This record gives sequence, structure tokens and C-alpha cells, in this order.
Amino acid sequence: MEYHCNNNTHSDGSAAVNAASGSNNRKPPTAQQLIRDNVKYLIEQLEAGHSETLTAFLDAMANFHHYSFGNVLLIARQKPDATRVAGMFTWNQLGRRVKRGEKGIAILAPMIGKRRKKQDTNTKTDDEEANKSSLLGFRRVYVWDQAQTEGSPLPSIGEVTGEASVYLDRLREFVQVQGIALEYNETIAPALGISYGGKIALLPGQTKAEEFAALVHEVAHERIHKSERRTATTKVVRETEAEAVAFVVSKAIGLNPKSSADYIQLYHGNAELLMESLEVVQQTSAVILAAITMEEPVPQEAQEPQTASDVTPDTQEAGYLPAPEEITEAAQPAA
Repeated sequence: MEYHCNNNTHSDGSAAVNAASGSNNRKPPTAQQLIRDNVKYLIEQLEAGHSETLTAFLDAMANFHHYSFGNVLLIARQKPDATRVAGMFTWNQLGRRVKRGEKGIAILAPMIGKRRKKQDTNTKTDDEEANKSSLLGFRRVYVWDQAQTEGSPLPSIGEVTGEASVYLDRLREFVQVQGIALEYNETIAPALGISYGGKIALLPGQTKAEEFAALVHEVAHERIHKSERRTATTKVVRETEAEAVAFVVSKAIGLNPKSSADYIQLYHGNAELLMESLEVVQQTSAVILAAITMEEPVPQEAQEPQTASDVTPDTQEAGYLPAPEEITEAAQPAA
């Protein structure tokens, strides 16, 4: 499979979250309702000729690969130019303040707690169940982009550079750990890379940045397209998915991949396929980025206060969410 190198209007945050549930008075929508609503919005934009909306969604995947798929879609829909978001409490801890009049970006945060159950004669079992935390649902919370704040310079912890060399070495290591053979072969020209299923061939003589993007593209094929899919795909969709993963990962490490209207080929009138494609692009990109950036937990001083029993993968992602006591204040534009 050949690898090819190759501002959007947004709605109010509350409207974006409420659209799936249909009313401000109802409880927040489920994650799947939220995803479907935002994919529907994306389709409307694509059918209206706004292919840049899809590129903005891919940009959000690059900037927020720690976040869930649904929240990435929400951020991209409301503020497509966002680069780093945090709750008001976190910004204050970092010495910054939300600018007067700035509206928050609505996303969903998990509610973790203990469910109350009627006791029976087995007291020990009841006690064990009572001590187990579980996901009770989701609540709407608000975050703001860095550009919506002012104050002290931000720490550089966790920033990446546009130098591909170190990430290329880590990506090669990741490929090896996955049990995928990697070779360099001039005979694959004019292709820059080919995935054979368990083996990847790259064209020698590419620059570090070109080789990095080509290898990410082929790794995406290995991870996405060698297994069963819920929805039937075409060769064009599969190539576009792999290209989108290369775009997201390259941009996330500071490279400057060319955006292209060709990403619209992810949509062929099939909403289910588009939703599945975006989800696999986001998940595959996140796995690759976690491996090559050797990510560590968010520094303690940058985390929102939380008890040990509240920590789950989703709440760790919500390190850039308002603390519970900040939610009421955060729901209003900054005064």
C-alpha cells in the first residue's frame, strides 16, 4: 500500500453537549449519543463543502490524544484552533487567569462513586460491594484554551519538538516490539512504504521526517487493516485512514504535515463508517504517540485535586478538567 505525503465556525459549548439529548433540562447524553451527534454535525459541514472541518477534527486528535474520542470531537467542534485546554482551577494553579468574557468549552467528565444497595444477610458481601467505585455517569464541565487565558508563561514539561530523529528511533523500536519486521527496499519505488501484514518495507533515502510519516502510515495499516472491521471499507478509505493517522502523529510531535482536503474521502455517505474511521484514527494515533513520546503522568502540580479512589483512566485524562467545586463558577463566561 503506497504512502502519499501530503477556521471553522463552531457552536456554543452547551448547545454542542445538549444537542444529543435535545434539551437543556435533560441529563447529559451518553458518550455514544455525543459521538453520533458530533459526527452528524461533521457530515453536515462536509456536505456543505467545508472539508476544513474534518482537518480541524484531526488537529484536535493531535493536540488532545490523552482525551476520549467523544471529548476530542467536542473540543474540535467548539474551538477548532484550541491547542491546550484546562479547567479554571488548573489555570489558576499555573499562574494564569481566564480572560474576561471568554466562554468555556463544554466537555463531559466521568462521575465516579459508590452505589448504595439494599443490605441482605451477607454483610461481608455488602461491605465489599460498598467499597467498590464505579462509573455512575457523566457530567458537563468546562475548560478553556490557553489562548483564552493570560498570566505566567507555561512550563515546557511534556512539549515535543519538530525533530523527527529521536521519535523515528522510538517508532522503529515500537514496530519491533509489535513483532513486525522492518526492511528497506529500493524495488518498492515509487511507493514510500508498503505494509505486507507482519512486515513493512520502506524506500531508502528518505529524510527523517519523510521516513517517520511513511512508517507511521504503514504501522497504521498493520494495526487497523489486518483485523476484522464492523463496517465494510474500501481501499480508498483504508488509505485515507492510514494517511490521517500519519497526519495526527506527525503534527503531535511538532512536525508540519501538509493538510489536505483528501481527508474528505473518509466519508462516502455512510455515517457509521465515518464514525468508525474517526474512532480508529484517534485510537491508533493515541497508541503510537504513547509509545514514541514515552509519556509520563501529568506533574502533580498540574493536576486537579482528587482522591485516590477517584482515579480511573478517564479521570486521569481529566487532569485538564475543573475540580468539582469549580464547576458552577466554570459554567459561566469569565467575569
